[in-house]
Amino acid sequence: MEPERLKREVGRDLTFWGGGCDTQGLLASGTPEQVRDDVRRRLEIFMPGGGYVWNQVHNVMADVPPENVVAMLEAAHEFGCY
Repeated sequence: MEPERLKREVGRDLTFWGGGCDTQGLLASGTPEQVRDDVRRRLEIFMPGGGYVWNQVHNVMADVPPENVVAMLEAAHEFGCY
């Protein structure tokens, strides 16, 4: 899904829960820096105007490097405060 379009078209009417990181691809195969950038970008899209609850959705699969999980959570904490 296109987060920019979703936020633009329905962001004033809905609260988004999740979508905080690309859990299917990037979280498992990216670098910690790529994960961090992805989380920051998604927060920059969904946070303006409120209506966003950060969550990575789905379970973290066994093939995800622990350092990527740490990078994801640290980025959410750093960039995700209103």
